Amino acid sequence: MTTVNVQGVTLGIESFGDDSAPLVLLAGGTTMLSWPDALCERLAAGGRRVVRYDLRDSGESTTGDPQAPAYTLRDLAADAAALAEALGGAPAHLAGIGVGGMVAQLAVLDHPGAFSALTLVGTRAVAPGPPDDDLPDHDRATMGRLFARQMPDWADREAVAEFAAAGAEIRGDDPAAAHATAARIWDRTPGTAAPVQLANQLGMVFSRLDCAPRWRERLPEIAVPALVVHGRRDPFFPVGNGEALAREIPGARLLVLDEAATAIPGAAVGALAEAMLALGRRSR
Repeated sequence: MTTVNVQGVTLGIESFGDDSAPLVLLAGGTTMLSWPDALCERLAAGGRRVVRYDLRDSGESTTGDPQAPAYTLRDLAADAAALAEALGGAPAHLAGIGVGGMVAQLAVLDHPGAFSALTLVGTRAVAPGPPDDDLPDHDRATMGRLFARQMPDWADREAVAEFAAAGAEIRGDDPAAAHATAARIWDRTPGTAAPVQLANQLGMVFSRLDCAPRWRERLPEIAVPALVVHGRRDPFFPVGNGEALAREIPGARLLVLDEAATAIPGAAVGALAEAMLALGRRSR
């Protein structure tokens, strides 16, 4: 892991594979650890240079005030384009997961020359908050259980990891994998202050971003090969959100992971890696 300076900020990155290979840039959701190690390794074995990175206010990237971020969604999109250029890999295959998928959509729309392909995992076409009437919202029962829990002691690594594991079980993800990932995220979080931990562990900073103007109506402008991936059991962004993205992005392929919820399960890594590699071949 290292850092790269772009647009006056520092972004934490980790690279896999040959530096001379075609670049696949993975936008965190919000930290780079949203992307499993095994997926990065499979893509690298398929002849790609894989770089996963932390969004601002997470991991090794610049941390400001997560309760009042001094940047917008458009700034995060510009970060992705600037990072692809700084790495010498533009045009790159850009992938975003969760809130990183919102960054990726706008990045491809605002900086089309920087990207050759787009993969969106477990995301939707509208900003945080109430969705459009035709899009399914968060499952209320699941959200109720998640937000009824008492927050952990953010200074206690094991308590944070156990909190993450319990949340994963509620969402339908693998608790053991969530526990391990949360512990790694805690180790990379710059401090135990609740707002900083919330930004790293739960991505709460994203709900405070200025995400205007809307971008959903611009999805038909996307002219690069696109892959939309969604867990069929996702209660946070139900699968109808992925189906809408695939309909509205010209020529997009929809890959529904039947046994997945919000995270990428280990059993799905092979299918996802092959689909992303195939998409990259289409873009060359």
